This record gives sequence, structure tokens and C-alpha cells, in this order.
Amino acid sequence: MIDSDGFRPNVGIILSNSDGHVFWGKRIGQRAWQFPQGGIRSYESAEDALYRELWEETGLESCHVEIAGRTRGWLRYRLPRRMIRRHSHPICIGQKQVWFLLHLRGDDACFNLCSTHKPEFDGWRWVDYWLPASEVVSFKRRVYERALRELEPLLFGDERARSVEMPHRVS
Repeated sequence: MIDSDGFRPNVGIILSNSDGHVFWGKRIGQRAWQFPQGGIRSYESAEDALYRELWEETGLESCHVEIAGRTRGWLRYRLPRRMIRRHSHPICIGQKQVWFLLHLRGDDACFNLCSTHKPEFDGWRWVDYWLPASEVVSFKRRVYERALRELEPLLFGDERARSVEMPHRVS
């Protein structure tokens, strides 16, 4: 499902633990890391897609997490030209995402990266909240920064969100 502007609807998932760290997944067979994310199917709500993607990518079920909040609207990123599949119709030029912040209710033993026949991640770790903004692939960086900034007060409260500066990017 691609909208009239060429963007594919998608959910992004920031999963936090009780220490305020976030889940950071290593893409299978790559050195790239990212948050869980995935497309919203035509018959799904964003919340339905969230739970489906969460299970497919981490093995977690709805009983393992609590939704703390979501971004107010769509956050968009464009794909690099080399990644646009020109032979596909309609052409997808990027993604528009609704981001969710989740709190883990269970423990690390709840994770199962092989919950489906086609895993997305082959490793994961808990990281500092802002680390993903500097480590994610460059074309997703602004969306990560916007999502993290908008959802940060839900995890740390307004005082910490205002007092902590986002780290500078390392190129």
C-alpha cells in the first residue's frame, strides 16, 4: 500500500526497559542496526501493525509490553535514489511512519528473534536512549531524531527531556 505521494505507511517501535534503555536490533546478515519497524497492511490499524511487527521481529506479544504513547502524526523519510525500485508500480519513494514507545513488562527471556520463518534481526542489545539517532543509517536519521525527541518525555518526564541534549552525530 503506497499513498498518492509515493510513501508506504509504516510503524516504528521504540521499546524501553525498566532502566530507560531501548532495544537496538542488528539486521540479519548485516552490520546495520535499527529499531523494529514494518509496513501497515491495508486491513490493519497502526496498533494492529505494531503488535504484528513486534512479534515478527522480536517474538514479543502484546502481554509483554505496554504502550506509553505514539507520535502525533506521520514522520516521513525518503529512500536514497539507488534504493527506489523504478520497475514497481506505484513507485515507493520512502516511508511515512507512526512511532510507538513501548515499555517492556517481561524480561529478556521473552525475546525470540526466530519467531518467524524469515527473521529480521540476528542480534540485539539494550542501548542508551539517544544512541540510535547517531548509529542508524543516514537516510533514517532525521526521523529517528524526531521520534525520539517527541516520545522522550513519556519515558523520562519533561524535566529530563529538557535538560538532556541529543549527542552530536559521528559521521
